[in-house]
Amino acid sequence: MNARPRPLTAALTVLALGGSLAACSGSSAQSGGDAKEITVYSADGLKAEDGKGFYDQAFQDFTAATGIKVNYVEGGSGEMVQRLLREKSNTKADLVVTLPPFIQSAASQGLLENYRPAGSDKVADGDKDPAGAWTSVVKNYLCFIYNSKELDAPPKTWDDLLDGRYRNKLQYSTPGVAGDGTAVLIKAMHDFGGIQGATDFLGRLQKNNVGPSSSTGQLAPKVEKGELLVANGDVQMNFANRPAMPHQAIWFPAAKDGRPSTFSLPYAAGLVKNGPHQENAKKLLDHLLTQEVQQQATTLAGGFPARTDVTPGGENAAGLSRLLDGVELFTPDWNDIDANLKSYVGAWKQATGS
Repeated sequence: MNARPRPLTAALTVLALGGSLAACSGSSAQSGGDAKEITVYSADGLKAEDGKGFYDQAFQDFTAATGIKVNYVEGGSGEMVQRLLREKSNTKADLVVTLPPFIQSAASQGLLENYRPAGSDKVADGDKDPAGAWTSVVKNYLCFIYNSKELDAPPKTWDDLLDGRYRNKLQYSTPGVAGDGTAVLIKAMHDFGGIQGATDFLGRLQKNNVGPSSSTGQLAPKVEKGELLVANGDVQMNFANRPAMPHQAIWFPAAKDGRPSTFSLPYAAGLVKNGPHQENAKKLLDHLLTQEVQQQATTLAGGFPARTDVTPGGENAAGLSRLLDGVELFTPDWNDIDANLKSYVGAWKQATGS
């Protein structure tokens, strides 16, 4: 996935980072390489092209307090895990941030090192690995978007998307490649009672689908311009995009019972096994879970804090709460998804001819 625009304003100074980050500024033992750098592989969505996003502020403050430079590499969640696999014999990344189920996949393939960052005790059990392989840093939810200028109201159910008005005006990112695209398949499995029902429907939907997209972030500008009427996304990305893209509005597909639903799709971080700067990676992960930075998950990222003891206020927090009002939240069986993702994506490819 490519970088997503983030027309947001940063408000936190280095002085507000608190004692936990100040403690990071001391000397550290390294496992090799330059002691003043770290490389982060991440799914897109938290760094802004205008330099005012969540990562931009967090990395800037971290570097100012510690002197550690953050080298940033961005791509789709699946792409980042595949890159870790290719580089396993010559590891280059220190910290990886991806969406489920790819963070679970990275853990199960032995690509992550267990570490429980400071503050992770305040993260709900469902948002972190029991052994400490990964911890959510920003909570998020699957959503869809529509062009509010061209459509008076969003579609309500999946079946509404089969209407001819959406032919060549609908697109969703590729399952197995993009985290948000994989989430579309997972939600369809939930709403249609399993992989067979999901692929049957998505096979029928293919007549309206523009085609594959490795980047969910590329779809929002197309919806804004009216090139697409409907696309998939995630709440954090699309909520944050509102000032620059006022015509892309958020909605949640409903199953036949008419109840809209979604599930948590957090940005989850893990230390890369044998990363060249693991001590620096631990410090950055500690930093991302400080209360001050967790507040910015809402004020800057347009998402939700991973820590349960952080309750943001203000306009963004109120708007996000309204978005999820009346939307059913379900929890996928991530163990099943991790174990069977390849076969599920294969079934989707066969059904859609992708």
